[in-house]
Amino acid sequence: MIFRTPRWLPWIYPELTWRVTTTQKEIYLTFDDGPVPGPTEFVLDTLAQHQAKATFFCIGDNVRKHPQIFTKLVQAGHSVGNHTFNHLPGWRYSTAEYTDNVARCNSEFILHQVTPAPIFRPPYGRITFKQIRALKNEYHIIMWDVLTRDYASSLTPEKCLAGTMRATRPGSVVVFHDSLKAERNLRYVLPRYLQYLKDEGYSFRSF
Repeated sequence: MIFRTPRWLPWIYPELTWRVTTTQKEIYLTFDDGPVPGPTEFVLDTLAQHQAKATFFCIGDNVRKHPQIFTKLVQAGHSVGNHTFNHLPGWRYSTAEYTDNVARCNSEFILHQVTPAPIFRPPYGRITFKQIRALKNEYHIIMWDVLTRDYASSLTPEKCLAGTMRATRPGSVVVFHDSLKAERNLRYVLPRYLQYLKDEGYSFRSF
């Protein structure tokens, strides 16, 4: 199972951020699909234990449904990014429909008195060239270098951890999911992964 992004994808989409160029041992932890009761709170507690900051790409409708958890992650000092209001796969929607859903997510953040960072991650990584052109002047579009695949029910927690550790390198943008679907692997992998990185001398950055 592949955990690192294939080399040809950044070549096709050079205007998107896949990895951060750095000479330091640092990575960018990101979490998609929250906030969700249980998984998001576990992530926040685990990050606090390791003094690690991260970026949460939140679904607007989940912010609407779970505002207290959203407020908690903001107050903890983590960055917030846009992940559309309804977790839309861009390939299935017109540019107008897609950008309207992104704007609706942003409005939900502002409704909760949060000015998000101008960063966006397309759900499933699926976005068209037209949608990129429509969004890139307003948002820094963040993809990933390492996909943990924590959501895969066929993947054991041990293999999830091993693959993620093996794929990580300086400047990696690493994707976890604070979702119910990923919870089993997330609870096993995240604390062990953070400890491994700390032991290896890595620091954590947010966008």
